[in-house]
Amino acid sequence: MTSALPHLFALLTLFALALASPQNDHYNIKTLNWTLYQHETINKTGFIVVDGVAGVGVSQTTTPFGTIYVFRDNLTTHVSGSSRFAGVSEGTSITTSLDGLRSLSIAKFTLDFKGYEGSISIVGGTNNIKPSEYPVVGGTGDFMYVLGHVRSSPVNLTGSTVVYRVDVFLYWPPYAATAPR
Repeated sequence: MTSALPHLFALLTLFALALASPQNDHYNIKTLNWTLYQHETINKTGFIVVDGVAGVGVSQTTTPFGTIYVFRDNLTTHVSGSSRFAGVSEGTSITTSLDGLRSLSIAKFTLDFKGYEGSISIVGGTNNIKPSEYPVVGGTGDFMYVLGHVRSSPVNLTGSTVVYRVDVFLYWPPYAATAPR
């Protein structure tokens, strides 16, 4: 029985060292949270490139099933389209529901905002009239190795330009030694 004690002591020592390791220090994670506004104007910054085959017609909030839509929209710091420019959102959506309200979206936000430059990429499901959540799947420039999510919420769905509030929640994991500032 006494021969097991040194092994147990060594195991407990290794466990204590692992807990004290800097790799487990989650208190120094770099985070950023922003709110931006996306301004999309049909047939100016957003275009249908493939007409859908079934379901509802085209409106400010709906497109027929199978419609492929591409966009390159300005991102600003306030709901007004004339507020400070922060970047662009570019990507595509494919309508995936017969009611025309849901789609699969892929987008890249290229940002030059608050001293940060680079892009973040998102992918996920969109509901055209309700808030939608997207995981951040990659980044470039100052956003290299970034993780997080983006929440897009409709603000104004009437008129020729629709506006979405885009809440960005980013963090750099501990292994991302290149986290800016």
